[in-house]
Amino acid sequence: MKIKAIFHIDENEKWTLLIGNVRNLYKGIHDQEYEIEILANSVAVEMFKADNPLHKRDFEELNKLGIRMCACNNSLIGMNIQRSELLPFVNVVPIGVKELIEKQLDGFAYIKP
Repeated sequence: MKIKAIFHIDENEKWTLLIGNVRNLYKGIHDQEYEIEILANSVAVEMFKADNPLHKRDFEELNKLGIRMCACNNSLIGMNIQRSELLPFVNVVPIGVKELIEKQLDGFAYIKP
């Protein structure tokens, strides 16, 4: 059985907790088939900026594990962040809440720390 989970974050204060949750899940399922996504919207998208050193190494590590990272385009516009300012492996989705709905309809567990 494929494990599918989408982690939702919209607060910068919760990034450390979310990253810990993702790592813990990975440790428990790394030998199984999995699909894990992190969806950031609201102010949380700013942590995906390439010049933001706070969690850059964490994101690079998670990317190597096959964790998909996505930023809401509406939030990027609202925060005046250009797509070119993001880490190169961060995907941009048009509407974050729509992504959350579609993933849940596709069988993803919704997790929000």
